[in-house]
Parts: sequence; structure tokens; C-alpha cells
Amino acid sequence: MTAPLLQLKGLSKRFGGLVAVNDLSFDVHAGEVVGLLGPNGSGKTTAMNLVSGALPLNVGEVRFDGRTISGLASHQIARLGVARTFQLVRVLGGMSCRDNVAAGLAFRPGGLHGSAAGRAAQQLLERVGLGAQAELPASELTYIDQKRLELARALALAPKLLLLDEWLAGLNPTELQQGIALIAALQGEGMTVLMVEHVMDAVHALCSRCVVMNSGSRIADGPTREVLSDARVIEAYLGSDDDIQEAAHA
Repeated sequence: MTAPLLQLKGLSKRFGGLVAVNDLSFDVHAGEVVGLLGPNGSGKTTAMNLVSGALPLNVGEVRFDGRTISGLASHQIARLGVARTFQLVRVLGGMSCRDNVAAGLAFRPGGLHGSAAGRAAQQLLERVGLGAQAELPASELTYIDQKRLELARALALAPKLLLLDEWLAGLNPTELQQGIALIAALQGEGMTVLMVEHVMDAVHALCSRCVVMNSGSRIADGPTREVLSDARVIEAYLGSDDDIQEAAHA
């Protein structure tokens, strides 16, 4: 078997006395779409921040494409081929949608500038469904369309690994199916995706494998159907049988 594209080895992150990520280890192989699941507050976004370099880790190692990337700045990790979207959308509101994407294109391997960047930005906007809004300031987009723009900007980096943090949250049924189809198409082109997601229809449709966290620790890792039927996972999401009965009679 080939070496994993991404390896998390014993990651821990503390914020004062709070342990947000505790001895987290798992691998992601090239071409996989892996779900990173868990109840709110379980440490999923913190784990993504450790991979992308948005936060420094306290203990452990992140390896990407055969090299250690923990300790590198986020822009250095991005240049190596790791792109991400954020749970709280981050767009450049005073710039047009096309310029938002062109900014990403400038930092891809080899870089694109000028008219070439404009054409490539337009193609990426059309791919995520924003072709008609290319000249619109990003601040005037709806929240959902800002999420589309953020994905286009991430794709502008031509990444090997795409980190999606609840990118499908808040979509209506039609938008959700379009989003699922887009991620599936990216996988079909060889993209590797690690996605934090609560929309189970998307998890079942896209993720052949899931890693589940609770209270900062990994509690399950395996094929999606098996993981989601694991008693520990069900208890993490729903509570124990006693908790469920108590809530039902409250």
C-alpha cells in the first residue's frame, strides 16, 4: 500500500486547562473523501486548524505528502498543496468575486496573473455556480454564495488536499445535491478531501470512511456505515440510553 497523503500522529492541543485535541492519530490516503465527525465541541475544527497551520500544536506531528508540516506557517502549508474553507466564512468583502479567486491563483504553484488569472477565476466561479456574479463585491453575496466563493478560492490553489469545514451546512435540498455532486466530481479528478460535516446525507453519499471525535479524542475510524452504527458513536451524538429516556420524560 502506498504511503498516506496525510498523517496525524499523536496530536494534542491545549488552551490553558482545556484539552481540545487529545492524542489524535489517523491517516488519509490520496483520492479518499474522509469524514471528520463528532458532536459540537469535540475538537474537529481545532484538528483542521492544526493540519492547516492556523494553530500550533502542543504535541505530535502532521505529515503531508511525505514531509513534516507541523511547525510551518499556514501560508507555507498552503503552498505545499493544502487548501481549506472555514466554518465561519472568510472572503475579501471589498473585492469582486473574480478578484477573490484571482488572489488565490497568484499563490498556486507557478502562479497565475493578469488576463490568465482572470480567465481561470471565471472558470472556477462558473464551476461553483457563481459565474454570473463575477463582478459583484463579495460582501454583497448571500452567506451560501460566500461559501461557494470560498471554495472557488481554495480550488484556485490547485491543492492536493482540500479541507472542508461544514461547507455543506445550511444548503437547501437542491443546493445540497449540487454540492455533493461537485465534491464527488473533485474526487473523480483525483482530489483528496477531509471534511467536517454534520449533514448525514452528504456523509453517506461522499465518505467511504469516517473518523469520529468526542471530547478531543478519536473514538472510531473505519467504513462509514460501520462507524455510524458503532455504539460509542451513537452515545457520543445522542447520549446513553439513560440520557435519552431522561430527556424523553423531561
